[in-house]
Amino acid sequence: MTIRLKPDPEKGITEAIQTGAHRDSEEVIDQALARLHDQDDWLSEEKEEISERIERAFAHYERGEFYTAGRAKAEMARRKAEWLRNRQ
Repeated sequence: MTIRLKPDPEKGITEAIQTGAHRDSEEVIDQALARLHDQDDWLSEEKEEISERIERAFAHYERGEFYTAGRAKAEMARRKAEWLRNRQ
């Protein structure tokens, strides 16, 4: 089978081989497809949970229970600071 790649993916495969982490393009493609398969499996297994979380988020939004962009950034900064303190 012959596959034509755009320049960016071809460059990525070449770079992956040059790092020494992969022997050849087949190995790079095999590993990429295995990861894609793993992601598809995970999404399939978690589909119901993801849908439930999305529905809960919409319900929160409809009730006016959501963060503004500024509040979300402040909350993330607070969580990061707490995480950094706990690492020490």
